[in-house]
Amino acid sequence: MAHWIWVALGGILGALARYGLSTWGVRKFPSLLPRATLFINLSGSFLLGILLGSGASEPFYLFAGTGFMGAYTTFSTLNVEIVQLMKKREGRVLALYATSSYVLGIALAFAGDYIGTLVRG
Repeated sequence: MAHWIWVALGGILGALARYGLSTWGVRKFPSLLPRATLFINLSGSFLLGILLGSGASEPFYLFAGTGFMGAYTTFSTLNVEIVQLMKKREGRVLALYATSSYVLGIALAFAGDYIGTLVRG
């Protein structure tokens, strides 16, 4: 049960951090480039990489890695998994995972947007 609590507490804080940075960033730095999301995704990748390399204890990893970073950004998890595949020298799996994640992710976002406009009418 304690595992769930660590993840939930981290998730609450990660979601609040993402919301706060997103709303502040859009107000403070209006731009065509979604800078707040870019910052969140890049900082999340960096922080999760530090966490991975630090050998954090399981409760702290559940809180900070799974909970906080999971709510803050899933982009960070994707990038750390790609780093892990690089370290294992899993070139084919890495290429398939990275390509399918980015290309299919973008394609599915377009498809979802299109379906959403059809539903909206």
